[in-house]
Amino acid sequence: MGCDGGTIPRRDELVKVKKKPEAKDKDSELSFQWKHCCITQQALKAPIVTCGLGRLYNKESLIEALINRDILPVSAHHIKNLKDVKTLNLTPNPAYTVTEKKEGELGNQTAPYICPVIGLEMSGKFRFVALWSCGCVFSERALKEINTNVCHKCQKEFVEDDVVILNGNDDDLKIMKIRMEKRKLEMKKNKVKKVKVKMEDIESSETIGKSETLSAQPSTSTSLKLPQKRSGAVINAAVDVRLKKIKSEYSVAKDPAASDVYKSLFTSHKSEKEQNRAHWVTYNPFYN
Repeated sequence: MGCDGGTIPRRDELVKVKKKPEAKDKDSELSFQWKHCCITQQALKAPIVTCGLGRLYNKESLIEALINRDILPVSAHHIKNLKDVKTLNLTPNPAYTVTEKKEGELGNQTAPYICPVIGLEMSGKFRFVALWSCGCVFSERALKEINTNVCHKCQKEFVEDDVVILNGNDDDLKIMKIRMEKRKLEMKKNKVKKVKVKMEDIESSETIGKSETLSAQPSTSTSLKLPQKRSGAVINAAVDVRLKKIKSEYSVAKDPAASDVYKSLFTSHKSEKEQNRAHWVTYNPFYN
């Protein structure tokens, strides 16, 4: 039955203890996030874009996912079009070299990009930020040490809401969501302002055009007086001809303006009076 011969069992041999889940290697997880696309899990390659939450994507993979939204992960559903992402202006690391990974090796530990201000590697060990206004990327330490509202790389001005923390933690994601909503509201306000400016420009151009036509009317009115009189005379003459035709004394056969072909259509013409057969109104094929 066991336990004979003086053997003493241990507790873990008699009692089944729940195994602890395998702990993730945080360093390897961070390095994977900073070197791979969030959609396809493939290695990042230029052009690289980021969303308002600070996640990194390959631009080509993101465009394919936007066309076919079935492959778009839940974490990227807030991206509706390319206006919701920003192309990053990254600084390449001169010490980085692409090498093939062999079995049993850890691979290349250097990061492909660095901070352009203090030279820290963008590998996940240090926090990095991107500016939504220009797309430049540098370390958070450089942003805090050089406290200005001008980009350290392209010298373009920015505000606090333009700062996007790349691959931040849960607390950072909450802040990024608030800033992302603020930027969207500002974009809508700017669109409304642009529409108002366009409407004002159109109205001003219309008023200028009306004033020009009004100022040009006196010079053209004198030249238009004679044609108006002539047209009135032609209308009066036409009215007089119509009035003559309405009178009982009027006859088509005596009208000098009517042609001979037109007169032959009426019974008052000579050819109609001289014929022996019945009139075309009283014509009967049974009797003629």
